[in-house]
Amino acid sequence: MNGWLILALLLLAIFALLVAMRVSKPLWGFVGAALMLGAAGYAWQGRPALPGEPRAAQRTIQAPDIAADDLRDAIWGRFTYDYAYAVAADGLARAGATQAAANAVLGGLQRAPESGRLWTRLGTAILAHDGGQVLSPAARTAFARGIAAAPDHPGPYFYYGMALIQTGNLAGAKRAWLAALARAPRSASYREDFAMRLVLLDRLMAIRPAAPAR
Repeated sequence: MNGWLILALLLLAIFALLVAMRVSKPLWGFVGAALMLGAAGYAWQGRPALPGEPRAAQRTIQAPDIAADDLRDAIWGRFTYDYAYAVAADGLARAGATQAAANAVLGGLQRAPESGRLWTRLGTAILAHDGGQVLSPAARTAFARGIAAAPDHPGPYFYYGMALIQTGNLAGAKRAWLAALARAPRSASYREDFAMRLVLLDRLMAIRPAAPAR
């Protein structure tokens, strides 16, 4: 729609609103002056003759990864206080709402500030919101808080390793995954998954030159 037409419709709508609200006539001059200044600014800075072209917001939506969900639940457990917030963050992240995912985790941390699971999930959320290419100081701090909160749990080390792989630090990822494997209970269903991932990581490191730490 042409910009001049939109502006004309807007002015008519404001005029109708003034009549409906029974604004006193002396105030009409002030309103008219403000509208004229706005129209002049639009004519000067804008492009009124440019036709409108509606655009839909672009949002990347990820398909659910059932295998990743099962591994997450096996590592961290289910039906705990922090489980609900972590799952909510996962759903928001898959819908492309990375900021909302981080906010969901922060909401859980307000009531469980020592949750290693939520601090680790916050690191993942920040990495995703930043574009997934560089591990920012904020993300590093979140992962460090997760490890500090649960130093004997494999979860923080495993997901920190995942983040390091995503940002290209394979050597750092291997150290993190070795720490995760060392902390995984012997009877854990995911222990074999950890070992297999380490084998695959070694193969990847053999064919890819080492990247500097980030």
